Amino acid sequence: MVTMGADGSNPTNRSTNPSFDGEPAWSPDDKRIGFTSIRDGNFEVYAMAADGSGQTRRTNDPACDGEPAWSPDGRRIVFSSSRDGDSEVYTMSSRGGDPTNRTANQGNDVHPDWQPRRR
Repeated sequence: MVTMGADGSNPTNRSTNPSFDGEPAWSPDDKRIGFTSIRDGNFEVYAMAADGSGQTRRTNDPACDGEPAWSPDGRRIVFSSSRDGDSEVYTMSSRGGDPTNRTANQGNDVHPDWQPRRR
């Protein structure tokens, strides 16, 4: 996974894992990046520091988990998962664990995101 300046300058590889690492999502404080990886045999949600260090798995399920997005306060992550047989939207702590199904219907729910808090 590569990060770069808005003008395309200074491309820097943040993940040297040979498997798929993609769907990056910056945390609101720009200190962490959530992403999807298949490095452990199936799609899971991971997070790392902005410099690429500290890559840790946040989900752990035999189903496909991915498409992470951070809550506006950075304390939660929303993601999609097929753990209930079809794609649903879940939330969890940004540290991982305790996922909660937010959609629970028979259709496929994908590409979740957060709306910024209104002030």
